[in-house]
This record gives sequence, C-alpha cells and structure tokens, in this order.
Amino acid sequence: MSEERISLLRLFSVSILWGINFVISSYLLQDFSPIFLSFARLVVTSIFLLVVALTWRNLRLPTKKEWPLLAGIGIFGTLLNQTFFFTGLKYSTAANAALIIALAPLATVLLARMFLREQLTVFKIAGAFMGLAGVSIIVLFTGKGFAISAGDIYLLFAMLTLSISLLFVRSLSVSMPSYAVTIFSTVFGSFLMIPAAAFEGLRGQTVISHNLMFWLLLIAAGIAAQGLAGFWWNQGVARVGASTASMFMNIPPFVALIVAHFVLGDAVFASQVIGGVLILLGVAVSNRKSLPRLRHVKGV
Repeated sequence: MSEERISLLRLFSVSILWGINFVISSYLLQDFSPIFLSFARLVVTSIFLLVVALTWRNLRLPTKKEWPLLAGIGIFGTLLNQTFFFTGLKYSTAANAALIIALAPLATVLLARMFLREQLTVFKIAGAFMGLAGVSIIVLFTGKGFAISAGDIYLLFAMLTLSISLLFVRSLSVSMPSYAVTIFSTVFGSFLMIPAAAFEGLRGQTVISHNLMFWLLLIAAGIAAQGLAGFWWNQGVARVGASTASMFMNIPPFVALIVAHFVLGDAVFASQVIGGVLILLGVAVSNRKSLPRLRHVKGV
C-alpha cells in the first residue's frame, strides 16, 4: 500500500475517532464546564505526547522560523478552536454543531487556495459540496429544525479557527516531521489554555466532576481522540494537503449520529442514512485526482 493511501486510511480512522469523540464530549459536558474540560483533556494529551516524545531521539527543538508557525497552530488549532468548540457544544444542539463544523472543508479549500496556492480542482469542489449537502440533509430533515443561537456562533468560530490551523500545519510540515508538529503544538496550546481556564475559575463557572467514570472517559478521549488522532491527522495533512485532508471532516457528524443511536438511544432517520452516503461519496470524489498527482511529490 502506498504512503498516500496509508495517509488517507489514517485520516479516515481519525474521522471515526472524532465522530465518537463528539458524543463523548457532549456526555462529559454534563459534569464538566467547557473550558476546564478542554484544558484537562489537553493536559492529558500533552502528557501522552511527551511520553511518546521520549522514544524519539531525533526530536529537535523548533527553529526561529518554525516557532511562529507553531504559535499559529497553538493559538488557532488549540486555544481558540477548543474554547469555541466546547463552549458552542455546551449551548447548541448536536445537529446544528454537525452542520456548522461540516463547513470547514469549504473554508479550508478556499483558504488553502488563497494563502498556500494549493490546486483547486473540480473534484475537491464537488466533494466539498456533496459532503455539505449530506450533512445538511442529516440536520435539516430530522424534524428538529434549525435555529441560530449563541452556541452556533461559537461553533462557527471553531470551524474557522480549525481551518486556519490546517494552513499552519501544512506550512510547518515542510520542514518539521508531522509527529513533532503534533507534540510541540499540543503542549504549547496547553500552556495557552491556562489563562482561559483561570478566567473561567475567577468567574465562578468552573465545574469539575467527582465521578471516576467521567474522568476515565476524559483520559481515554484525550489519549485516543486528541493524542493518537493528532499524530495521524497532521501526518495526513502533510502528505495529502490541507484541502484534501479537510474533506474527512465531513465524516464525524455521520459517525456521531450512529454512535449516539447505540450509546444514547437517539433515533436514526432515513435522511441521516442518505446524508451519510453523500458524505462518504464526497470524500471519495474529492480524493479522486489527488492520488495520481501526489505520486510525484513523495518528498513532501
């Protein structure tokens, strides 16, 4: 199996993990406040990554030119994204969250074209719109309706900051291995979360669970959905490009609906199945032209 196909398989696995993580995060917010939950998970992820880093003797410190890019990932991909995401998830519906986060592929394609000069192919555009159409069907035809709330606005910012962070990952991966990008950006982002967590505490809004099961779920999510998935995601972005990798963001909402059905007992509608098929087709279509072209840039 080629390195490109392995990267795509890992990106697909990440999308599955993130879909499950969506349900776990919603469940954890029943007993944690948004900022503390984000901070605690990042601390768990950072500890995991630092332990892994000890096994790599060739891990080097970033150069002066790489630090600003790492700062960009930490600020947009960790501090802002995590804050907006968990706050939005607390005050919005799962359906609206799925639709808004699914706009990330469209935003990333346009941003990658504007700032990174990535090729904007017909297949990438078609795949992005197919995925968006699939998520729209899932959300708009389940009888739950659609309304804009403060939580939706937070999720919109979460989607935009995630898309922006992918551009920094793509640029930094040219000179730094993807695993190093994951380690440094996550640890750096954890330190950036300290003021946000402290501010939440000063406002008297911090909620900490006393249930061991919730903490075990938090640790598992921090290691798998953020630590392991972070390695695979950044490696995939480095290999196939930001706009192509972003297409896999369409899959987690569909996975979340399925997992929520079996774990939380939520109903699954025919429209959700149809929308899920469109999402998977969108990912397949968006990658149709990328594989042949990438065979000539294996050094990326």
